[in-house]
Amino acid sequence: MKKTSVLVVALALLMSVTAFAQKKAKNVIVLIGDGTGLAQLYAGYEANNHFLNIYTMPHTALSKTSCTNKRVTDSGAGGTAIACGQKTHEYAIGVDANDKPINSMLEIAKQRGKRTGILVSCDVCHATPASFMAHVPNRNMMEEIAEFYLQDNVDIFMGGGKKRFDQRKDGRNLIDSLKNHGYEVVFNEQEMFNTKTQKIAGLFAENYMPLFKERGNILQNALTLTLSRLNQNNKKGFFLMFEGSQIDSKAHDNDYEAMLGEIKDFDECVRIALDFAKKDGNTLVVVTADHETGGLTINDDGKAGTMPKWSTGWHTGVPVIIYAYGPGSENFHGVIENNETFDIIMKAMK
Repeated sequence: MKKTSVLVVALALLMSVTAFAQKKAKNVIVLIGDGTGLAQLYAGYEANNHFLNIYTMPHTALSKTSCTNKRVTDSGAGGTAIACGQKTHEYAIGVDANDKPINSMLEIAKQRGKRTGILVSCDVCHATPASFMAHVPNRNMMEEIAEFYLQDNVDIFMGGGKKRFDQRKDGRNLIDSLKNHGYEVVFNEQEMFNTKTQKIAGLFAENYMPLFKERGNILQNALTLTLSRLNQNNKKGFFLMFEGSQIDSKAHDNDYEAMLGEIKDFDECVRIALDFAKKDGNTLVVVTADHETGGLTINDDGKAGTMPKWSTGWHTGVPVIIYAYGPGSENFHGVIENNETFDIIMKAMK
């Protein structure tokens, strides 16, 4: 091949790579495996015949998870760092270290005309989902957090936590308030399938939803439906946060088998997100964690399987991995602070 031809091919390849790198993400899907460290994912990989959809994602980075006043964070500060781009103190929700409210990427997306969603297996007022839509100094202010859903920043939200809306200390019935704000409020999977609007509040349990072995594929089905509704006749795009919440709770319990079920469900939801993104071509998918829980290690039992060992029933300060696919995903690399995740996603969305 002539030198001129080689140069033309090289320039064409360079232009194509540059064009992809400069492409902006119309849609963003952030999937957070609460408490999910490297060992938790590898355990899921081994239990799933040596395969994870997460492991097919092309770009990775290490995320340091400390908060401003502790080396080992909680989900409030960890979620806020990801959602809002600033490290803060333990238990904080959507506020900085001085308790000043800061906008989340979900709220910014809404301000830009994008549709928004939150899907979780825990209480919808729990720390991680709250970090994307509320602003309070302490994650335990869950009834106050519920009121932020009345600000219409979240078009679709589903999970547990019904009691925060209809069994309140102040006697208010926020379910009626949600209906007055245009939400279809549903309490089970069949009612979810029967919805017609693009504003849905799914409250599937009084507190946390059941474990995967009991709840089945409801989260996978909810994610599929939500992606369809958020994308329907939508020129400006959407932002969606999905949390595999109970990976964390089962790691707190050092319950290895139940944790594996939650990892499996979470990874299937990642598959659904990736399938959507590959078909769409304008969607950034980011998979990360707010912290590691349990200090899990995996040892050989000398026979036919693995022998998990836990070092704690609490969180650890071990960095977690970020996985990314789609426009802007190439900017996830190296070792970063958890709040830098916000900057990379916002850059991709601009």
